[in-house]
Amino acid sequence: FNMTNWGFICVVVFLSFYSETQGLTHSRFQVKNHGYSTDPKPQFKEKYFPQIIDHFNFNVMGNGTYEQRYLITDEYWKRGSGPIFFYTGNEGDIWEFALNSGFITELAAQQRALVIFAEHRYYGKSLPFGQDSFNIPEVGLLTVEQALADYAIMITELKQQLGASACPVIVFGGSYGGMLSVYMRLRYPNIVAGALAASAPILSTAGMGESKQFFQDVTSDFENYAPECRDAVRGAFQRLQDLAQMEDYGRIQSAFSLCKTPSSYKDIHQLNGLLRNAFTLMAMLDYPYSTHFMGSMPANPVKVACDTMLGGADLLHALKDTAGIVYNSTGDLTCFDLYTLYVECADPTGCGLGFNSLAWDYQACTEIEMCYESNNVSDMFPPMPFTEKHREQYCSKRWGVIPRPGWLKTQFWGDALSTASNIIFSNGDLDPWANGGVRKSLSSSLIAINISEGAHHLDLREANDADPASVIKARKMESDTIAQWVKMEKER
Repeated sequence: FNMTNWGFICVVVFLSFYSETQGLTHSRFQVKNHGYSTDPKPQFKEKYFPQIIDHFNFNVMGNGTYEQRYLITDEYWKRGSGPIFFYTGNEGDIWEFALNSGFITELAAQQRALVIFAEHRYYGKSLPFGQDSFNIPEVGLLTVEQALADYAIMITELKQQLGASACPVIVFGGSYGGMLSVYMRLRYPNIVAGALAASAPILSTAGMGESKQFFQDVTSDFENYAPECRDAVRGAFQRLQDLAQMEDYGRIQSAFSLCKTPSSYKDIHQLNGLLRNAFTLMAMLDYPYSTHFMGSMPANPVKVACDTMLGGADLLHALKDTAGIVYNSTGDLTCFDLYTLYVECADPTGCGLGFNSLAWDYQACTEIEMCYESNNVSDMFPPMPFTEKHREQYCSKRWGVIPRPGWLKTQFWGDALSTASNIIFSNGDLDPWANGGVRKSLSSSLIAINISEGAHHLDLREANDADPASVIKARKMESDTIAQWVKMEKER
């Protein structure tokens, strides 16, 4: 929390360069090597839409526009009558989501749909002010409301251009993108006939729920594999804390193969954050097969992590090797640089690296509430508090803004969703974000689907031979429900 604005920007610019040259980017949704061929299927066309910069203030920007990127394929579309499947892009490069959401195109092939993946403003190549987009006050137009209006305008105008005025629109999204899909159905039901919101933590990010829940659920993933795994992780962090209290920084550097010897509490705090973030990502991405999404992960990374923790003779070295599953998947790193592999921000679960991290940090300082913290009682991590006061101090210094707790709840209904309709809330029991979302059906058209062996929006991924029966069943329910929505909309 002590970085100056300029220092933070310099670090992020360096990180962006470092990740591009080393191919080691660790971020929420930014990976250099997609792990796919250069000929993805289906064939998406990359296009740009002239989007209004400010939908809500006619004086400041006039009718100024920016180029909003989107991906489109009509490979399966029954032109003029088939539905439109529209992905509400979230905090990253839109190609990452298109290449990791194969269920949508598989469903499009079944239901003869047009598929569009829209990139969120201020992410990827959709920068309203180019390299100046993250200056103050230009960054102020990065809001949920502006993003939703972008999607509403894009859908409306593309339907007209493509002769698709009679085509029902179903929106899809995962995580924050899933939240946006819910909000689209709430805010623009005249445009959107239904929404599939996968792993969408619409309650916890609106300040509803316990601050300890997230890291407690991360811990549960490892504990459920083996209670001894939880104990080993907790013991390793305790050993690190003991060495830090003795200021035995040389031993810490050696144990974790750090590029520089730590020299202060700040460095140890950074190391704790980096290590905790590795476990967060492995819990989120605990897929039954290897993936290249938010980094390169082996199949069943929680199992791999626990086997590593329990197989090491020394707890500290085992903890380092476990973190290396995330930060050094190629084995090319000879040392860990604390401040290039991980950047602390207003999201305790990680903002990632590069320019996308700036956008998400700003959103976490304004509308998106994520005051999650570990306490070493209900979880296996060191006590790392992140209260509303911490958030306010950081955001005021970094962006010159004061967060408004409760704003998302006011704008988008909070848990008072019973009068809404046509939304699927899917969550996987392995996903630490799941309990921040809707886990129980609220009506016959507000449907909660819980996937017992599912990690973070596993149901949006393409079919795989390793898929558990629970996600196959979930996709069938989603497919049938969406087909019903489309039929009902056509009959109106």
